[in-house]
Amino acid sequence: MTRQLPAMSLAFQASQQINLPVPQNTERLPAYLYEQDRVLAAILDGEKLTRLGPGSFSYAVTSLNVFQLQINPVVSLEVDNTDGTLTIRATDSELEGLPLIDDFELGLEAIMEATPKGLEGKALLSVSVTPPALLKLIPKGVLESTGQSILSGILLAIKARVGQQLIKDFREWCQEQP
Repeated sequence: MTRQLPAMSLAFQASQQINLPVPQNTERLPAYLYEQDRVLAAILDGEKLTRLGPGSFSYAVTSLNVFQLQINPVVSLEVDNTDGTLTIRATDSELEGLPLIDDFELGLEAIMEATPKGLEGKALLSVSVTPPALLKLIPKGVLESTGQSILSGILLAIKARVGQQLIKDFREWCQEQP
């Protein structure tokens, strides 16, 4: 009689805050944040973003290589605007190209708020997953610290895009809108 070992579930998370001064047209930031397609394309990679409907998007996260596995997360996003605040939440997620992993869950909650000085925001990204048999020999602590590092890297890359691409797009939008 063989005994089935319980699945080793992993969970990790990362968070990031942003305080971004906007030198001109700050009074127009709330209206800009209502341009969901445009704002998301500036924050994320617009080439990997698909609009599914009002306030609903699909995003193919950049492929990640982790311990010889290529991971291609696809996330369904819900976007909402209220009083100069943009909220982005993950509503569903899956890993494309990895049939070995059944229970992958990606959580995202990001808030960006227009203030009199610019934009303030925070994001929390989390993952819960049972690793495939291929990774069972790697200690749980190593897997979790690697996952934590990957999530932190994703949030830092998004923060950099917000600081550069979003501000550039906001300036262009202000010039287009009389």
